[in-house]
Amino acid sequence: MNELSSLLGLRGTLRIDTIDSPALRDNPLGDPSTRPLAVYTPPGYDAEGSQRYPVLYCLHGYTGDVAALVGARAWETNVVQWIDRLIANETMPAAMLVVVDGFTRLGGSQYVDSVHNGAYATYTVRDVIGQVDAAYRTIAAEGGRAVLGKSSGGFGALHLALTYPGTFAAFASHSGDAYFRYAHPRSFPSAQRTLEQFPSMQAFVEEFERRPKRPQHFYETIEMLGYAAAYSPLEARAFAFALPFDRATGALDQSVWERWLAYDPCERVKEGYAALARLRLRYLDCGRRDEYGLDIGARVFTQRCREAGLEVRHEEFDDDHRNVGYRYAVSLPALADVLDRA
Repeated sequence: MNELSSLLGLRGTLRIDTIDSPALRDNPLGDPSTRPLAVYTPPGYDAEGSQRYPVLYCLHGYTGDVAALVGARAWETNVVQWIDRLIANETMPAAMLVVVDGFTRLGGSQYVDSVHNGAYATYTVRDVIGQVDAAYRTIAAEGGRAVLGKSSGGFGALHLALTYPGTFAAFASHSGDAYFRYAHPRSFPSAQRTLEQFPSMQAFVEEFERRPKRPQHFYETIEMLGYAAAYSPLEARAFAFALPFDRATGALDQSVWERWLAYDPCERVKEGYAALARLRLRYLDCGRRDEYGLDIGARVFTQRCREAGLEVRHEEFDDDHRNVGYRYAVSLPALADVLDRA
């Protein structure tokens, strides 16, 4: 057992590998193409043995990174500790867990390919999976992989499952971004009022980065910039992306907003039917007091899937958007149970 595994009280082993992703090289924001990659292997894993394992790929939320997902926190259980505990208790079969780093200068990539941010979807499904399959004893096929995440990571799980059929056999979205018509516009006025005080979006970001402590409306604003960089980029140049509202008046820019909606999982059910239909498990959950209304998004996505004849496991619980990592105790076994076993 390594030092990090011991620190987290794991029975299995957690390694922090490094990946140098061709998909992220030379991105306009100057974010690193070399990223940490957290890989958990269960008790009994033998790199020289014959046993192979299914892999659960975990995506962090906005402002998250690998360190945030695998770090120890008082009175909290992180996703690696959850899978280790569930395997030890025989609540789920042995599986590997890989935590992917999708952080950007603007707080997150949404795991989409963007000419502005870099190709974060390609990085995940090609570079990360390719390296893991080459270095570990995985079941290197669709039936041996699932993807999950919370918040923007939940959106990422939905996006990758819809966009890359044949890569994953199942997804789980915890409080994932969906039904953008409710989730995002509530923050547009705050972002517009903030940005009108600066000569450019770059000037705002530089001021954001200079401050040792930032007001809440600064966080709301940079989050909108992060989404715009993912959903409505203009060209491969830093801060060259379109906002879904006019910076001067705040009026909704319908053409840009339509670009955002094209990424909304709720809008993609019909055209993504074939990708969704081949999955063995479609899992969504959300707290009924979610501050972003993402419980509505989960309901709408579920309803549209069911109307199309697709089964969805959809659960609601009495909580908000924060500190709901305990839901991994439900999703991790559900995902592992439908994957292939060696």
